[in-house]
Amino acid sequence: MGLQIKRVYEELEESDGYRVLVDRLWPRGVSKVRAHVDLWLKEVGPSDGLRKWFGHDPAKFQGFRKMYELELTTNPAVTELQKVISAHKATTLVYSAKDEQHNQAVVLRDFLTRN
Repeated sequence: MGLQIKRVYEELEESDGYRVLVDRLWPRGVSKVRAHVDLWLKEVGPSDGLRKWFGHDPAKFQGFRKMYELELTTNPAVTELQKVISAHKATTLVYSAKDEQHNQAVVLRDFLTRN
């Protein structure tokens, strides 16, 4: 499984393969053409309540990780995403967070590679 993550603001590369936006909200300042997104699977993102609680605060990341992984275990969008990943040689989970280490795409990638 060729699974990677990348900020939506980075340039498109051939190695990205199939690009899936995993944010619940469309990224600010990015047109749909510029984003080069093949699928926007907003349902796989964290719930609004969890997203707002986390607020991209690195100090809350471990708690966020636990709660988001719990959400993912019962989220039907995960199954859809797993099918997409298995259907493509390379898949890139695209996200808009500034922090490249403390965001939902990191948690989602880790979750998918374990399950």
